[in-house]
Amino acid sequence: TLVFMRMTKEEEPMEAVPDPSVQVENPAADTISISTDLTGTVEPADVVYVAAMGSGEVLEVYVNQGEMVEKDQTLFKIDNKQLESARIQLNTAKVSLDDAQTNLNRMKVLYDSGDISAQAYEQVVNGVSMAKLQYDGARLNYDIQLENSTVTAPISGLLESFDVKVHDMMAAGSVAAVISGAGNKSVAFSVSERVREGLHPGDAMTVEKNGTEYNGVITEIATMVDQQTGLFKIKASLEGADALATGTVVKLSVISEKAENVMTVPVDCVSYSGGQAYVYVFFSVLGGNHFYSGCRCCRYCHSGGQAYVYTYDQAAGAARKVAIEDGLIGSERIQVLSGLDYSDQVITTWTKELYEGAPVQLAEGSGTDAETSLDGGESAGAGESPEAGNGEAPMTDAPGEPAADAAAGDAEASEPAAEETSAEETLANAQ
Repeated sequence: TLVFMRMTKEEEPMEAVPDPSVQVENPAADTISISTDLTGTVEPADVVYVAAMGSGEVLEVYVNQGEMVEKDQTLFKIDNKQLESARIQLNTAKVSLDDAQTNLNRMKVLYDSGDISAQAYEQVVNGVSMAKLQYDGARLNYDIQLENSTVTAPISGLLESFDVKVHDMMAAGSVAAVISGAGNKSVAFSVSERVREGLHPGDAMTVEKNGTEYNGVITEIATMVDQQTGLFKIKASLEGADALATGTVVKLSVISEKAENVMTVPVDCVSYSGGQAYVYVFFSVLGGNHFYSGCRCCRYCHSGGQAYVYTYDQAAGAARKVAIEDGLIGSERIQVLSGLDYSDQVITTWTKELYEGAPVQLAEGSGTDAETSLDGGESAGAGESPEAGNGEAPMTDAPGEPAADAAAGDAEASEPAAEETSAEETLANAQ
C-alpha cells in the first residue's frame, strides 16, 4: 500500500525561473581620445654653444659653471699671438697712409701752380686711395683678432657647461661653453610613423616628473626619419617648467588618435567570440532583429574579425545579436562606425545567460539615456545625431528577409559562452 501511494502521488509544480534582468542604454555622440605614453628629454628653449674663434693660452677666466650670465658679458680671455702681428700690420698701414696723405698735400700745391702734370697728380691720389684700403684691411684684421682673444656670451642665460681654467690651451673652433636661454623649457622625443600621423603643431600634451605634471604644446614635427633610430623627432614647448633640469628624462603623454562627435557605446558591453566583437541591443519594435556584415579591425582587438552587439526585442522580450563596425576604443567607450542608430537600446548588463534569442527583461529603473563620460571628451548626449559622425546611414534589414535573420540568430545562439570575452578583457590582453 505504501508503494502504491508513492507512485500515484502528484508532483508539485516547479517554480519558474525568472528571465535575466538587463540594463539598456542608447548610443551617444561623443569624443574618443587615444593617448600614447612616451619618454622625452628636457631641453632649454634656446641653447647656444660658445666656441673660441682664436687659439692660444687662457689668460683670465671671469665666470663659473652654473652662473647666470648677461649678453656680451666676458667669459675668458686668450693670449692670441696673432693679435700682436695684427697690431704691427695696423701700425705699418697707418704710417703708410699718413705718408701718402702728406705727399698728396704737397703735390696738390704743385699741381695748382702748374708745376706737375695732371697725370702725375692722379698717380699721387691713387697712392693715397691704395694706402687707405691697406689701412682699412689692417684695422679689420686687428679687430677680428682682438675679438677672438675675448670670448663673450652671445645671449643671456644659464651657463650649463663651462670647464675653462687659466693656462688651458684653447684651440680655434673648440666649444668652450653651453648657455641655455632664460626662457621656457622644451621637451624632445621620438615617435613611430603611426603616432606621428595623429600629431599636429599646436596639439596639447602633458609631461610628468616626480608626481608633478606640466602642460605643453607641440611646436615641431620632423618630416624625415632619423637614420639612427628610425623614428620621427618631435619637439614641444613647456609652460612653467623652470624646475626641470636640462637633460632630465621625463614621462610624457600625447593624443595619438582622436575621433570627435562620433557614435559610441560603453566598452564593457562589447564582447568578442572567436575574434568577433558584439553587443546586445534592445529594440522597441517588433521585427527589429538586425544582423549586419562587414568588418574593421580595431587597434587592440581582433584581426579580420566581425564586431557584434546584442539588442533587445521588446515585443519578444529577447536579446538579439547585431553585427557592428567598430572604431577607436577608449578606456570607457568604443566607437561604432556602422550597424546601430541612436534609437537602438544597447544592453549594458553582462551575463553568461545572454545569447542570441535569450529571453530577458528590463531591470527596474533601467534608462535609455546614455551617460557619456570618457577620456576627457565632451559628450553630445544620448540620441543626438553627430555633426560629423560615421558618415553612413544606419543599415537595415532588406524587406522580406526575416527568415534569414532568424536563421543567423539561431546559429549564433549555439555559440558556447566560454568563448566570449568582454572588450575590456580584450583591450587588457592587447596592452
